[in-house]
Amino acid sequence: MLDELSTLQQWIDQSTSIVFFGGAGAFTESGIKDFRSVDGLYSQHYEWPPEEILSRTFFDHHPEEFYRFYRDKMLCLNAKPNAAHQKLAQMEQARKLRSVVTQNIDGLHQMAGSKRVWELHGSVHRNRCMKCGKSYPVEFIQNSKGIPTCSCGGIVKPDVVLYEESLDSRVLEGAVTDIHRADLLIIGGTSLAGYPAAGLINYYSGKHLVLINKTPTPYDNRADLILTGPIGELLGQIEVRE
Repeated sequence: MLDELSTLQQWIDQSTSIVFFGGAGAFTESGIKDFRSVDGLYSQHYEWPPEEILSRTFFDHHPEEFYRFYRDKMLCLNAKPNAAHQKLAQMEQARKLRSVVTQNIDGLHQMAGSKRVWELHGSVHRNRCMKCGKSYPVEFIQNSKGIPTCSCGGIVKPDVVLYEESLDSRVLEGAVTDIHRADLLIIGGTSLAGYPAAGLINYYSGKHLVLINKTPTPYDNRADLILTGPIGELLGQIEVRE
């Protein structure tokens, strides 16, 4: 692993337009469960499967049950950025990192100091009334009972992309553009099993593709470098040099 880290350090030193593309594994070291691991959300049991609860159809037909699950399992407001979030923020500040593309909705990248973050699946920190458009902080959702409602009477919906909903076109275009322009793409903490997010790798045409994950992915044969292990522990060992 020392050789792989040395190679990654060299490539980061030589790069001026890095993009990091991260998934749920990027926040497990912050104490948040991912979805597809052995003890993740998808392996736990509820009256309905998580995939069904987190769908737009379920939200529309069973909003009270949706919010019960959402408050219990999707809001982890005590989580703090880990070494990976912090290192990426340092790389951006040193003008090495172009942007972060994330499938996560926790806002930890911004909490660590990252500025250019493409949130493919939205954020729990943005919530808006479906009727009048008024914005509400995440604490409003957390502290509300039943179905959170606006002063106008409309339902306050989190700005997260549910199953059956499309990704935000502006966010998707921004992520595609940055990945296409990157000279180093680091993918970490994702199984690369979900689409359309996993398909973003096809827009990359830079020098080196690096995968950091605990388990193999369908794209391992396309990687120039593979590091196996916790992403915070590995990225935390990188030195950021301007």
